[in-house]
Amino acid sequence: MRPERQALQRVGKPEIKVDAIKLVQGKPAFAADIEMRGMLIAKVLHSPVAHARIKHIDVSKARALPGVAAVLTYKDIPRVPYSTAGQSDPIPGPLDTFSLDEKVRFVGDRVAFVAAETEEIAEQALKLIEVEYEPLPAILDPADALKDGAPIIHDEPDYVNFAESDPKRNLAAQIRIDIGDVEKGFQEADRIYEAEYEVPKVQQSHIEPHVVVTYWDEDDRLVIRTSTQVPFHVRRILAPVLGLPVKRIRVIKPRIGGGFGGKQEVLIEDVAAHLTIATGRPVMYVYNREEEFTAARSRHPMRIRMKTGVKLDGTITANAMYVLSDTGAYGCHGLTVTGNTGHKAMALYVGDGEYRKAPNIRFYADIVYTNKPPAGAYRGYGVPQGFWAVERHMERIARDLGLDPITFRLKNALRAGELHPFSTAWSEGREPRPEIIHTVGLEECVAQGKAVIGWEQKFGNPEWHQVPGKPHLRRGIGVAMVMQGTAIPYLDMGGASIKMNDDGSFNLMVGATDLGTGSDTVLAQMAAEVLGVPVEDIIVYSSDTDFTPFDKGAYASSTTYISGAAVVKAAQQAAERIRIRAAKMLNQRGNGHGEVKPEDIRLVDRKAVAPDGRYVTMEEIALNSLHHADQEQIMGIGSHMSPVAPPPFAAQFAEVTVDIETGAVTVDRLVMAVDSGVIVNPITASGQIEGGMTQALGYAVCEELRYDEQGRPREKDWVNYHIFRANEMPELGTIFVETFEPSHPFGVKAVAEIPMDGVAPAVANAVLDACGADILDNPVTPEKVWRALRKA
Repeated sequence: MRPERQALQRVGKPEIKVDAIKLVQGKPAFAADIEMRGMLIAKVLHSPVAHARIKHIDVSKARALPGVAAVLTYKDIPRVPYSTAGQSDPIPGPLDTFSLDEKVRFVGDRVAFVAAETEEIAEQALKLIEVEYEPLPAILDPADALKDGAPIIHDEPDYVNFAESDPKRNLAAQIRIDIGDVEKGFQEADRIYEAEYEVPKVQQSHIEPHVVVTYWDEDDRLVIRTSTQVPFHVRRILAPVLGLPVKRIRVIKPRIGGGFGGKQEVLIEDVAAHLTIATGRPVMYVYNREEEFTAARSRHPMRIRMKTGVKLDGTITANAMYVLSDTGAYGCHGLTVTGNTGHKAMALYVGDGEYRKAPNIRFYADIVYTNKPPAGAYRGYGVPQGFWAVERHMERIARDLGLDPITFRLKNALRAGELHPFSTAWSEGREPRPEIIHTVGLEECVAQGKAVIGWEQKFGNPEWHQVPGKPHLRRGIGVAMVMQGTAIPYLDMGGASIKMNDDGSFNLMVGATDLGTGSDTVLAQMAAEVLGVPVEDIIVYSSDTDFTPFDKGAYASSTTYISGAAVVKAAQQAAERIRIRAAKMLNQRGNGHGEVKPEDIRLVDRKAVAPDGRYVTMEEIALNSLHHADQEQIMGIGSHMSPVAPPPFAAQFAEVTVDIETGAVTVDRLVMAVDSGVIVNPITASGQIEGGMTQALGYAVCEELRYDEQGRPREKDWVNYHIFRANEMPELGTIFVETFEPSHPFGVKAVAEIPMDGVAPAVANAVLDACGADILDNPVTPEKVWRALRKA
């Protein structure tokens, strides 16, 4: 049942982040903020070639260097295949990675590990390692990966296959989904539109690099202190790799300076751990910025073919997408990222009339290996790639048919009460089951977004498109509509426990991982709401595999929804004991009042209040339960796994100015109206939307990773990789359109990833509106716009 909004004390309010003070004071809160006696510094020797066997490796000079504690090669480490993807068991992909291997598969792949007394000695030791490579032909274009006679990137005999993978064909995974009768839908169309779109490889660019510190504790258990989004997955995945039982590994996640999916990866933890096992000493390994660009994970580049059948009135009769996805040298996240490309982007438009009742949708994908750095999880997780193609395609169709682009989209879009078309065809981890979409605020998002950006006054207005006194400039306005998901149904679970302290405060323990997003704060707000106390009375401990309950980690836009529901369950359990205790205390006091029933007591303002106004304070209840009669520890535990994944929806609007002489694009304004259910904390949620639009803006106009003919990266730092500076940002506007999602106790849906999805196509549609340049491969760079205008 929906709680009355006016009755809520903490949920929906802009509470200060629980970690704000220690962070602004520069307290030692991050993974690297630790000093230990005898700490060694780790470094990794990376491959200079894209594809080769190691014929010979000599580390004798490096080992002899004073100050070097260990040098490890593939000869020194047990060969255990695993996946670096931080996902629930069983991992939906092949086990195709080794801590060290006798074969390298991309420029930047691992060759050897070094631990030394100082960073300078470790770097010097790397230069003393002698390696002889046997070069092998490299695949750098994903289109070459499936060709007959192509070099096989994963020819190792201990490759652990996955149902959808075929390493002999360089196929990490494959997807074939047919919903309805697609061919019949094409036959019934008045027009068929086909086009190919392309999206590049881009980097997360979080400020804090990957950092890990490993050491043996006093009980000979391996402690891994790491900047990870998935501490419990790290422990489970690394146990066989390190040859240790899970119970001998403890993973601690401190504060994180950004992750955006890049830290949903078991990327460097094994390096430090192997070196600690070899030396018995603490080891710290910190990626430098070049390693982040050359040896970390990035967004999957994709080539996407769209084919859409449409009636002349704008009804979509069939929609098909084929994706060629480049997973790079290893298959981590390849299947699930690409699955999301179709599952989210192709689900938004189902048609109208009889086609709405039985949509015709096809989604095929091949996820191939190449000799480029592996792709992985990146905020949006495959969905921005899909919506680049879908929303550019929808815009082009509407314009060709002479239809209003917004009316055309809404005519065919999902509505509340309808079946998610992919729910019976695709699921990341379990058998797919039918799922009804209960809350869709898309039409209201469109209405409010249009009003804020002034769509009616600008779209189709020749006068507005001109810039007075500057004939070389043209203005344009564009739109994109998007949907995402909330968690992974029937798969990912979060847990929470809460206990009451002597003064009536509470310790909340969650496995959920705060990446700087404010999830610790949001979870504290939900607990505080249930328990009737201020947020400052909720002391949050998160992400320590020894002390906090299990949680799948921070990904799939699931923390507020999944972990939050677990927190609510734990808090409700504690609240029930508090009410029972309070009723007993009040009844013992008597004073001529009637008997108080526990279920009639309200928890508010640090008090348990009876219907007649009498109350006992939380501190009185705590002291009574811990120290006086019938002593007990008041606490609660909860865990939650959802059978549904309610999608958030959004309308993204963009305004641009294009210089038709140079092709330069200036994004002047971005407005996003979002249906994310009930917003628990408007300040942190607004930060999510604005931060996401900022990241997506780079994806739209300036970010891409490129490689030369030897597979060597062009971009290795923020000098050559262009992300937006604060003084370059356009005006940003965020609108929350509130719906109440019935599958969550406070009506929430996801907010973290959806701002990544619509910016790039909305900007490209605005460029098309401004000057007619129709760019099918992002980013929309000046050169592409200039060439398109000259071609036209």
